[in-house]
Amino acid sequence: MKKALIIVDVQNDFCEGGALAVPGANEVIPYINLLMEENEYDQIVLTQDWHPANHKSFASNNDRKVGESIILNGVPQFMWPDHCVQGTFGAEFHKDLNRDKVTHIIQKGKNTEIDSYSGFQDNNHFMKTGLDDFLKYHEIQLVEIVGLAMDYCVKFTCKDAVANGYITCLHFNGTRAVNVKPENGRDAIYEMIQKGVTVLG
Repeated sequence: MKKALIIVDVQNDFCEGGALAVPGANEVIPYINLLMEENEYDQIVLTQDWHPANHKSFASNNDRKVGESIILNGVPQFMWPDHCVQGTFGAEFHKDLNRDKVTHIIQKGKNTEIDSYSGFQDNNHFMKTGLDDFLKYHEIQLVEIVGLAMDYCVKFTCKDAVANGYITCLHFNGTRAVNVKPENGRDAIYEMIQKGVTVLG
């Protein structure tokens, strides 16, 4: 059985000191590096938030405050601080993440009008990123998922992996939650398990 490691959004803006820092984010990087060192993966894929500066998910572009919600193209949209803007330091992968064995990079959130939490598709399910095609082309059947953040991009990537027919495992020690509300991370785990995600360690 061919397997892939999907590393979600380990970018400067989500790490310590970033515009949208996830608590404890830097702690997952050594764990992810160890996974790549100790396991044989057929493919290792990075996803990368890659927003235009005028992205509609940014509070600053809607005259809203961070934490408010709007309806964007028919779906609820949380208002985020500006983050992972194309070509900026914040959008770059964290320097401590070992990328020697990475085989593919998927950029997401490039459409100004709609956010894209999942590595597979946008939040409206209008546009696919090409991740499913890439994995199918390489005959991947099992995916292991790590990265940031557990209650947003990791959760939706895991759920879409299951929906696309992959045996899907989440490494609990390789992810951290934003926890806008304290229970968000816990709830995300329950939701993923209910959808068929296996949670490891």
